[in-house]
Amino acid sequence: MEEGVTQFKDLIFSSFDIAEKDIRTFSPLGLAFIGDAVHTLVIRTLELEKGNRQVRKLHNDTSVYVCAAAQSRAAAVILPELTEEEAAIYRRGRNAAPASHTRSAGDKEYAEATGFEAVCGYLFLTGRTDRLLSLIREAVEAEEDH
Repeated sequence: MEEGVTQFKDLIFSSFDIAEKDIRTFSPLGLAFIGDAVHTLVIRTLELEKGNRQVRKLHNDTSVYVCAAAQSRAAAVILPELTEEEAAIYRRGRNAAPASHTRSAGDKEYAEATGFEAVCGYLFLTGRTDRLLSLIREAVEAEEDH
């Protein structure tokens, strides 16, 4: 599994002639930006696999997992499982100062969601997709119990 997703990232980079960069040069909000997309892609894939539905229903079912409140809860679930390196990325994302945030989430909740997204982005960009999917799985299972 990890090989396939890493190949996907590598294919994107090579297809658009993007040079590999030192991951430490990415801002925490940049990591969160890509992490949000990766997390959303995983959740949308899971929702689509549950069966064909109207796109509006797919969107609504996906939103349960990808909103700031759910991502904040996901952060609380995975935080004890993070390595030191991952926890440092989480803190950088959480402590980053975004220009704006959604009206449906408070500052603390949005910050925690951003930390979660930063970890997702970091794991994707470093090719640690098995780890990424394992953490998302834990978060999904916890959200289903919520």
